[in-house]
Order: sequence, then C-alpha cells, then structure tokens
Amino acid sequence: MSKDKKGVYTGIIEKDENGNYFCGEYLLDFKYTEANFKLGDEVNIKTVIENPSDISYNKYPKKSRNFFLANDKK
Repeated sequence: MSKDKKGVYTGIIEKDENGNYFCGEYLLDFKYTEANFKLGDEVNIKTVIENPSDISYNKYPKKSRNFFLANDKK
C-alpha cells in the first residue's frame, strides 16, 4: 500500500498458501497476528527485523512483530 510517517509500512494483512501472515513484503509474527488481528485488517508496521526463519526467508526477508491497526482517518 504505502510508506508512511507513522511507521515503516501500511497495508492489509494477507495469508499465503503456506499459512504465513504477511503485509506487503513483510512477514508478520504468526502468534501475535492470530491473537490480535484478522485477515483484511489494515495495519501500520512500526519496526522491521531480518527474518530469522530459514523456511520463509527467501520469500520474506523482513519480519515484523511490532505493528498495530491503522487509523481509519482518511
């Protein structure tokens, strides 16, 4: 979606064929996403780290577990 002053990235939560949650090019922390969000939620990603998982690194080299619902203010 867009890069934003409020964070690194703003976009919609999606899920790939392997069950990974992602937003744009960023992998989202699975447990945190499952507990706090649903597919289609718009979120602001605040910080990003290098993805520590060998399994999903090639598809998602960057990961976030610090994100929150985007404001609905347009």
